Amino acid sequence: MRVLLKNDIPTLGNFGDTVTVANGYARNYLIPKGMVVAATTGNMKAIEQQKAAWLRKVEKVKGEASTLKDKLEAATLSFTRKAGEDEKLFGSVTSMDIASALEEQGFAIDRKKIALDEPIKSLGETEVPVKLHHDVVAHLKVSVVQEQLT
Repeated sequence: MRVLLKNDIPTLGNFGDTVTVANGYARNYLIPKGMVVAATTGNMKAIEQQKAAWLRKVEKVKGEASTLKDKLEAATLSFTRKAGEDEKLFGSVTSMDIASALEEQGFAIDRKKIALDEPIKSLGETEVPVKLHHDVVAHLKVSVVQEQLT
């Protein structure tokens, strides 16, 4: 049976693709779950319109992410922490710290989008990747300086 995919299905294809599957697989699994529709002329036109609208939306979101990327890369975050003699911090700078500092500067970035492999545990400047979109990654400059004892 020829069907149109309404979702991305890893084993079959992407949204809007026309594929041929076994009749029973289509009738008993794919169609009841709403993953596909029969490949008729009317359904093909409807899916094409949905796909065009979806692509416009994706381009808009990607454009907004690119604009935000430029703003983020121009910004620099600075943290003051206590450190030992060998420039190791008595704690760390985490993605939660970075997210709250970004929020103070007016950026609404979810901490899960900050791709910090492990917390920053030493003094100095570090570039932290921020995944704004699956195609757009900003590199944020984060500097950690030692707290001055008084």
